[in-house]
Amino acid sequence: MSISISSFALLLALLILSSRFEPASAQEADGGFSYVVGSPTGPERWGDLRLEWAKCKTGMMQSPIDIRRENVQQLRSLGRLMPNYRRSDATIQNSGYDIKVCSRTSHGAQELRRKDRRDRDSVQLTRAIQDVTGTLKEKKPIGAVDPRSIYIGFLEKYYRYMGSLTTPPCSEGVVWTVLQKVRFVSQRQVTLLQNAVNNEFRTNNARPLQPLNGRPIYEYPGF
Repeated sequence: MSISISSFALLLALLILSSRFEPASAQEADGGFSYVVGSPTGPERWGDLRLEWAKCKTGMMQSPIDIRRENVQQLRSLGRLMPNYRRSDATIQNSGYDIKVCSRTSHGAQELRRKDRRDRDSVQLTRAIQDVTGTLKEKKPIGAVDPRSIYIGFLEKYYRYMGSLTTPPCSEGVVWTVLQKVRFVSQRQVTLLQNAVNNEFRTNNARPLQPLNGRPIYEYPGF
């Protein structure tokens, strides 16, 4: 059985809003690269384009990878995923090739969980993405967002491995957690994100699979 990490993993990354740590990333490349294989700025050339992007070519722990059952080791000691998100003020930024939502620590976070709250947060994110369509680099405040209101699927089973950023500078040391259960998004959501980024990144926006190079892939098999 082969389980490939699809570009929809990017949607999950977009919606997990409470990250406090940003690896070298996010020196944010400022463009200058593409996903078109064989082009002068394509994935196989990233490591040659800038000195600080060398890991894209020489790194031994690059992402994404193909998760195959024969390479997976069960590790129950990983434990169940326990999301610990809080409602906080957030900003949204369109780089032209992705959309980043960043939160700030909120004091006195509310614990209230109601359907109308989830609906408001969903509408809020939709409007925010529409608002940054065609607006590059500028950070725009979008008010308070509660990541807990975004349903990301079942957390019982997942894979974990050491990898990298999937865009330049391809920094390594990134812990990837991949949920086993695939979630789906609507065509409207896909179109919304496509319309917000530059034309060249609307359809061709995923880095090719990278060699495993003997890395272990661990699986938490559930309860």
